Amino acid sequence: MLQSVLKDAAPPKSERWALAGLSLMTLLAALGTSIANVSLPSLVEAFNASFQAVQWVVLAYLLAMTALIVSVGRLGDLLGRRSLLLSGLVIYGLASFIAGLVPNLELLIAARFIQGLGAAIMMALSMALVSDLFPKEQLGRAMGWLGTSSAVGTALGPSLSGLLLQIGDWRCIFLVNIPIVWVALFLAYRYLPRTVSAHDKPRFDFKGTICLAIALSTFALSVTWGRGQFGLSNLSLLAIAAISLVVFIKLESKASAPLVPLALFKIPELKAGFISSGLVASVLMTTLVVGPFYLSQFFALTVAAVGVIMSIGPVVAAISGTPAGYLVDKFGAICMTRLGLGGVVLGALMLAFLPNHYGLISYVTAIIVTTASYALFQAANNTTVMQNSAAQERGLISGILNLARNLGLLTGASVMGVIFAVSAGGTIKTASTEQIAQSMQITFLVAAVLVIVALVITLKKPKHSICLNALTHEQARNPQKVRACGILSLHFKLPHHSQIFVL
Repeated sequence: MLQSVLKDAAPPKSERWALAGLSLMTLLAALGTSIANVSLPSLVEAFNASFQAVQWVVLAYLLAMTALIVSVGRLGDLLGRRSLLLSGLVIYGLASFIAGLVPNLELLIAARFIQGLGAAIMMALSMALVSDLFPKEQLGRAMGWLGTSSAVGTALGPSLSGLLLQIGDWRCIFLVNIPIVWVALFLAYRYLPRTVSAHDKPRFDFKGTICLAIALSTFALSVTWGRGQFGLSNLSLLAIAAISLVVFIKLESKASAPLVPLALFKIPELKAGFISSGLVASVLMTTLVVGPFYLSQFFALTVAAVGVIMSIGPVVAAISGTPAGYLVDKFGAICMTRLGLGGVVLGALMLAFLPNHYGLISYVTAIIVTTASYALFQAANNTTVMQNSAAQERGLISGILNLARNLGLLTGASVMGVIFAVSAGGTIKTASTEQIAQSMQITFLVAAVLVIVALVITLKKPKHSICLNALTHEQARNPQKVRACGILSLHFKLPHHSQIFVL
């Protein structure tokens, strides 16, 4: 059975510095997502290219992260998380350096794809290594730090990009990563405990990896292509994604060493964590997509004022991350997950009903409630999922959890944006104030329903679930050994490195 074994337990000071390095990596990955958007007009001018061509600078990064994050998480479990994480950080740094020097748009897009690969490695394995480093009673705080870093990176991107474009050119937005990469590399290399693989011949599922990458990349393209217009191209991409997903599931059900053991989705805590993460992320994205239109057209705010109001959410999320982690450790992850979900439901309902009648202050209050509750949910949900993950599966499960969030963000931006537009009469620019108010109400009522679904899933009491890491593959094949451990039935095929679960 594969497992990553820490050679030396890191003392508290080393753990703190290691967490600082992992937090910087999470910040870099989030920064890469948001920093390029503001520079698109500058890239259009610099390369004399169309917007459709330049938008691939953003899409290439998102596609690489989305398509590869599960695979690199699994690869970290097989080959050792620390070494792969350091490699991912180096890849990210080199890609940032190349992106700042390229002479044409094609090479810039290629560099951004490679940068996205590095970001996928950092996102998947940072959370897994935090779970390795910290005991369960401190894991919430560590997850809170990662959440804060992600929020800071997301919030910092647009403003940092604007500042760099004022004092330099577009190349600066990629080269600015280099000093942060060096600091993170020093901290990670110096303070992350070395890991070794206990598996002599790790097997990687290449067929499953290719099939899943096709499914995820085509799905991501289907919901981002066309700038909000869903046409035949989007439908074709969605069909390819669905077919690839069906093929992937069939491959995984027959593989002796699957990329994603399907039995993981039978574990109640993991299944609830994945689903709720995607649903809540889609609601968070709704505030970012719908907010600018509502603020500018209903309240008639200037672009600068809209920017200030829109920055409140990410700032609140960044401030709330660490306190949320302390609450998780003090009161328990499951309890705080439900409380966070309840807060997001309250925030969505406030956004649906209050701003139309009580003005801008009620909108700001609702955003604060929503984003602070999301920070609490994220810290608690990540803690719950990783606490219910066996050590040898943490890279994979962290990758799936991050994937669920990314898919929720992508879907929220597309689907909820369409709901808002359709509710406003089909054309937001020409919609009346009354139509905008109505579409705001409908959109966030739908958002509230999505979070209520997530809350119901987490409230459902799971059947007894036990992870039997001590059983070897050969023991698991022996019915007497299985029954001796209290397992009544086993209905899924076991690869040689699988865990056994009672469901």
